[in-house]
Amino acid sequence: MPLHDVGYRAWTGRRLGSAATVAVIAWTGIKLAWTSRWLRRLVFFAWSPALVFATSFFAFEQAIDEGRLANMREAARAGRNLDGVGMLGTVLADTLSGQRPAAIAGRAARGGKADPQAEIAVTRRIVWSRLLLAFMRVPQAVLLAVVIGLVAPTLVSRDLRAKAWLVYFTRPVGRLEYLLGKATILAALVSAITVLPALILWFLGVLVSPSVWVAVDTWDLPLKAVAASLALAVPTVLLALAYSSLTAESRIASFAWFATWAACWIAHSSLATADAIAAVRAADAGAAPVVADRERLERRPGSWGEDPFADIDETPPATARQLPDAQVAVGASRRFRWLAKAAGIDTSIDRWAWLSPYHALGVVQAWIFGMETRPQAVLPSLVSLVVISAVSIAVLLNRIDAPTRA
Repeated sequence: MPLHDVGYRAWTGRRLGSAATVAVIAWTGIKLAWTSRWLRRLVFFAWSPALVFATSFFAFEQAIDEGRLANMREAARAGRNLDGVGMLGTVLADTLSGQRPAAIAGRAARGGKADPQAEIAVTRRIVWSRLLLAFMRVPQAVLLAVVIGLVAPTLVSRDLRAKAWLVYFTRPVGRLEYLLGKATILAALVSAITVLPALILWFLGVLVSPSVWVAVDTWDLPLKAVAASLALAVPTVLLALAYSSLTAESRIASFAWFATWAACWIAHSSLATADAIAAVRAADAGAAPVVADRERLERRPGSWGEDPFADIDETPPATARQLPDAQVAVGASRRFRWLAKAAGIDTSIDRWAWLSPYHALGVVQAWIFGMETRPQAVLPSLVSLVVISAVSIAVLLNRIDAPTRA
């Protein structure tokens, strides 16, 4: 009897490569995730804070256009908040009440005539940077944690439960391609929640400015916003995928994700509050040196202003008597200390930030925007995020194709 070739036929088409494999996995995952009604609502809700922050950009640029920047600065130094901006007036007031930029102040001290336009440009960069930083730290980071906790737990655990690895890894799909495809799903959500609104905020700020040349003065802020979003996305995405790969039950992975954020937040707040209370008691007992300068007091590690989430939001009696009335008024007007911390105004070193992913990410983002430059404040948080990312990658590479090695 004649023998017939019953083997597989060779593929004669054009191979698209690994990039196409990653794109197919990512696009399929995005379409499945977008079917969730709650996800669509959260993404839509994530854009609403941009409208609130846009009013601050408009109020600041309107004051510059009308020549009221000097009046706003004097009002801020007198301890009055800025009307018509809501709680974000705290960011503007504390920014304008600070000392003049070093370059401008140094030129004036040497007897030179300060350039008003140069001072406006430097002040604009500081205000815009703080508003963008506060926007990415306060509403967007919290909403991002919720969105990732909603989407990420099912990405790998569902494949483990449905034995989808029988389809993935019997085809020419490697561990790296699978991991990049799943990570791209979450990266797209991160971009939709953090990068795009931040870039639109910057663009709106340029539109409401007196001249479009403001874009030249602030050209690096969009790049910093993208870098800050990457710093936020990499450890959070990897950690969420690692939790998803450890179990076939997405509910367990979701619980582990939210429990990590909540437990670390509580641990950080408890330790920082204990430090703040101890510093206040030491100051009241006369054990701590009295510092007359408010900025030096806030920069001292372990000072009373260290924890923005503590209930202690006013100057201790031992130090309030030593501060000028205007400075005490400015400090008392800062009711939203968490917002001051998020915007890089509260410059005290948070030595427990590395314990909490949220606070560690905030420190690194402040470093990217130039609000924090001290190594002793940045390095612990940066090392913590690098360790989280490295451990998550190791877990993912070990767990993704574990069923095929059994």
